[in-house]
Amino acid sequence: MKSILAKIGKTLTILKNEGIFQGGKRFLKIGWRYLKMMKPVKAGDILFIAGGAGGASAIFRVHNQSEELGLHGFKCQVITQDNPWMLSNFSKFEIFIFQRVLVTEKISKMIAKIKEAGKEIIFETDDLLFDPKYFKHIDFFKGMNKLERGLYKDGLGAEILNDLYVKTCVTTTSYLAQILKEKNKYVLISKNKISNCELELCENILKNKKKINDGWIRLAYLSGTPSHDKDFATIILELEKIMEKYSQVRLYLLGSLEIGSALDKFQDRIDKFKHVDRKKYFENVYKFVDINLSPLEADNPFCEAKSEIRFSGTGILNIPTVAVRNQTFSEAISDGVDGFLAGDTNEWVEKISQLVENEKLRIEMGQKARGKVLRDYTNKNSHNEEYYNYLRSKL
Repeated sequence: MKSILAKIGKTLTILKNEGIFQGGKRFLKIGWRYLKMMKPVKAGDILFIAGGAGGASAIFRVHNQSEELGLHGFKCQVITQDNPWMLSNFSKFEIFIFQRVLVTEKISKMIAKIKEAGKEIIFETDDLLFDPKYFKHIDFFKGMNKLERGLYKDGLGAEILNDLYVKTCVTTTSYLAQILKEKNKYVLISKNKISNCELELCENILKNKKKINDGWIRLAYLSGTPSHDKDFATIILELEKIMEKYSQVRLYLLGSLEIGSALDKFQDRIDKFKHVDRKKYFENVYKFVDINLSPLEADNPFCEAKSEIRFSGTGILNIPTVAVRNQTFSEAISDGVDGFLAGDTNEWVEKISQLVENEKLRIEMGQKARGKVLRDYTNKNSHNEEYYNYLRSKL
């Protein structure tokens, strides 16, 4: 019941942030995916048990990861934690990956059965929501409705992570891996990757669609959720300088974002867009975006834990990124080669300026970003042998 109530709370938040029409469309898609994850599943090697169904975390960390492992010979199935056949599944698989799961009575029974059979349990996370001490760094947590807050208040999946039987974790970044290692866990990093379907979609866009050519140079901030307001605020001053300096620059903003009043004088050069489906999202990004921006709030562990998906998600479309100079982006981007890193106001202004002024640089850097994304951030070319070998050792 707790899990269902939490999902109702998330639905209400979606409708509040995105409106009845767009939010309703998104809810129906998530609902359809959720229903598909409620079906009985065939036996295999690995069972992914997801707390969510259609959000970004479930897509990247469950569905896409399952596809990747399938390409390397593993038989994977995916269910939601509310699946009515949950308890019958422990005998069908050898490895169980719990991703952002709310520990309910049913989940506790499932874990007990797995432990009794001596099978492998892996804790999977892409953020710090497993530890309540980090909640003070998450503004959107304070604004959640009561139902949704109930999903997180004790730490999402903390009981699984803190179980001494659970020896292994899988996560997205080196930063998160280090925190999990401090809990005496063996930690494997499996980066967020682009699925085969989305890769094919992007290939078709590059072949068949054209970028808009109207004389404007568009900087994009693709925020996604209200939790990014403070991230964007870290470069307001820099954007003000850029837009004053270059009259040909427009700002393209996506998602539920409050930008304050500092940029009001440029309102006629700011375009705001609501969420759309993934196909339309990639089409819009390719058509309108020239330079992608990925700032993050400083000294915030929740932000430090975020993956480099904002580099890979635009790089696959030949779009260069200027990103905050933190651990994750520094590992992903070769500064000045396939993207830019910025650590202070001067760097943000100087590096954005280079890309605004130099079309050749934009094109070449975008092409190199795409090359890196194809090599390291797609399921098609995935090569995480340490992870695959570990899983094989447990079968």
